[in-house]
Amino acid sequence: MRKHAFTLIELMIVIGIIVFLASISIPKYVNYTLRARQAEVAVNLASLHSAMQMYKELHGKYTVVLNGEDGVGWKPAGYKGGGKQENFYYTYGFYFPGAKEGVHYFTGKLETPPQSLENSFADEEKFVAKAAANLSKDKVDVWQVDEDRRIENVQKGI
Repeated sequence: MRKHAFTLIELMIVIGIIVFLASISIPKYVNYTLRARQAEVAVNLASLHSAMQMYKELHGKYTVVLNGEDGVGWKPAGYKGGGKQENFYYTYGFYFPGAKEGVHYFTGKLETPPQSLENSFADEEKFVAKAAANLSKDKVDVWQVDEDRRIENVQKGI
C-alpha cells in the first residue's frame, strides 16, 4: 500500500508563496487603515468649523475655548476624558501655554501630545484649529481648518 504525503520541497514552496502574498498584502492593509483614520479628521474638523462659525455669529469673535464655560460647545463624539479610552485617534483643538485637556484640546486614542497643535489660534476675525496623530510612528500627521473651511494636511505623517 502506497501512502501519499507532501515532500519537504512542496511544503517549502507553499510557505514561500504564503510569505510572498503576505509581504504584498500586509503593507497595503496598514496603509488602508491609516487612510481610513484620516477620514475621521475631515469629519471632525468640518464639525469644529461649523461650531466656530456659530460661536462667531453669537459673540462677534472666535475663541480657543472649545468646551466648557463661554466655549464653542464642541468636542469629538463620545469624548470620555482623553487618551486610550477614546474612539477617535487624533488630538484636536488649540495649543498654547496653559491649554487644558477637555477645554482647549481633546487627546485621542494615539495620545499625540497637544504640542503637535502648535500655531493654532483664534482671534476676532480668524482661527486655525488643528488635528494631529502619530499614525506611523515616524512623523506626526497634522491637519488644520481655518475660518474659510479650508481643511488641509499641513504635515503628512503617512
